[in-house]
Amino acid sequence: MIARQARFTTLYGKPLIFFASLLPLAWLFWLTWQDRLGANPVETLSHRTGDWSLRFLLLALAVTPLRRMTGWNGLQKFRRMLGLFAFFYVCLHFGVYLIFDQFFEWSAIFEDIAKRPYITVGFAGFLLLVPLAATSTHGMIKRLGRNWQRLHRLVYLIGVLGVVHYWWLVKADISEPLLYVGLVAVLLGYRVWWWRTRSPTAIRSTR
Repeated sequence: MIARQARFTTLYGKPLIFFASLLPLAWLFWLTWQDRLGANPVETLSHRTGDWSLRFLLLALAVTPLRRMTGWNGLQKFRRMLGLFAFFYVCLHFGVYLIFDQFFEWSAIFEDIAKRPYITVGFAGFLLLVPLAATSTHGMIKRLGRNWQRLHRLVYLIGVLGVVHYWWLVKADISEPLLYVGLVAVLLGYRVWWWRTRSPTAIRSTR
C-alpha cells in the first residue's frame, strides 16, 4: 500500500498538482486575451493573483494536518510545490501592483508601504516569503539542518499577515476574508494542539 502511494505521488500526483496550479494563471491569460477583466483590469488581476496566493499558502499549510489525519505520507511531497506556487502568485500579485498600478513610481510605492496599513502588512508577508522560497531546495534543507524548520515556521505568521492584508483591503463584503480567517485559525489551532500533545510533558503524562 505504501509503495503504491509513493508510486502514485511520483508518477501522477506531482505532475497533476503542477499543471492544476497553473490553471488560475491560464484562466487569467484567457480573460486578458478576451478582454473580459471588467471595467478595472488592473484591480481584477491584483485581486485574482492575491486570492490564489492566499489559497496556495493555505493549501501548503494544510498538507501536514491532512497527512497526519489520513496517514498518507506522500502528501508531504506536495507541500514544497504548493508553497512555491504561493510564492509565485504572490510575485505576480506584487508585480501587478508594481508595474500596472504604480508604473515603477518608487516614491509612491514607498509612501504606500509606509502609510497604508494593508499594503504594509502585505509587503511584510511578501518579504518573509522570500527566504522561505530561497531555502526550499534539498541542498538548503541539509545545509540549515534544524534551523530550516525554525525558519519555515514563519509560514504561519505569513498566513496571518495574508488574511489581515485581505481583511483590511476589503471594504464591503467581508464574508470571504472571514472564511480565510477561520481556515487560518483552524490550521494554527491544530498546530498548537499537536505541539502541546507531543511535548515531553504531555508524552510523560500519557505513560
